[in-house]
Amino acid sequence: MKKICIVVGARPNFVKVAPLIRAIRESGEAAYDLVYAGRDDDPTLEPSLFDDLQMPRPDVFLGVVSQSLNEITAQVMGAFDRYLDSRAADVVIVVDDLASTMAAAITAKKRGVRLAHLVAGTRSFDISMPKEVNRLVIDALSDYLFTAGVKSTGVATREQADADNTYMVGNILMDSLRHNLPRFRRPDIDVEEGRYIVLTLNRRALLSDEGSLRQMLWAMGEAAAGVPIIAPLRGGALDVVGRLLPSSSLSSLHPSPFTLHQPLPYLEFGWLTAHALGVITDSGNVAEEATFNGIPCVTLNSYTEHQETVTVGTNVLVGGDAGKLREAVADMVADRWKQSALPDRWDGRTAERIVQILLQ
Repeated sequence: MKKICIVVGARPNFVKVAPLIRAIRESGEAAYDLVYAGRDDDPTLEPSLFDDLQMPRPDVFLGVVSQSLNEITAQVMGAFDRYLDSRAADVVIVVDDLASTMAAAITAKKRGVRLAHLVAGTRSFDISMPKEVNRLVIDALSDYLFTAGVKSTGVATREQADADNTYMVGNILMDSLRHNLPRFRRPDIDVEEGRYIVLTLNRRALLSDEGSLRQMLWAMGEAAAGVPIIAPLRGGALDVVGRLLPSSSLSSLHPSPFTLHQPLPYLEFGWLTAHALGVITDSGNVAEEATFNGIPCVTLNSYTEHQETVTVGTNVLVGGDAGKLREAVADMVADRWKQSALPDRWDGRTAERIVQILLQ
């Protein structure tokens, strides 16, 4: 029986590996360990997350906690090396592009273990971004590159010495959405279906430039024209936005369209975004889910890892331009959004394809 080790480095990764675990179990031909780079008391891993995703908690916690990306890399390499001393693996699967992901990838390859990269081939083409460095390193080392779309497949194939290592399997986030759509729960928030906008913020660069963020909040609040903007935000984002909203310019929006909320469990957040008029976000995952749901989406970034959300799906990029944001939100509210479709292989069967490939 093939032994598979799945390494995750942050909360969003669990949404991507839950379908993979189901597919491994259903195959009956492989066993797995789920390894988390952080600690078992990580506050972002609320118990409801694993209940909502119908998956077990990690088998192993490496216990790494640091704000320094280089320290995270070093600590994960040491901890994961010790893990592999005690528990052999035929293949290690790493997810996305975190420092912890890169560290596990390097450690696996140094030990001669086959490496698979889930969501390979994504690029910003900005080498000053730490995640871009991580992506380049992981893809260069991987024996299996599992890509979500045509563009990322082209990138991965072009950069690999052996094109046979690249497999366009589709977007595994859609597996989780298809599986959980009937299980979504309406949150305890007073909203009318299809008559509110969801706002999520997480990117450090956006939150640290408070002058620019204030202009963007004003633009979306003004363009919303009375449509409520529901913002379930985490930690620092909740603090920053909560501090900016009472400022002199934003306080002139009467009544304020913004409702700040604590982070929601996965199934409740899924319901909220699936029934919204539109979504404003800086998260690639949220934009991908909006495309799956057919919900207009504005991304507060100048690029996206999955270009299909723009060329085929519902996503529009506005970067940090408050003027473009105002126009996009006005179009959203006026129902002037572009036509969209579901990208190729975003069909909820990605995990099945991955497991079939690994077991060949």
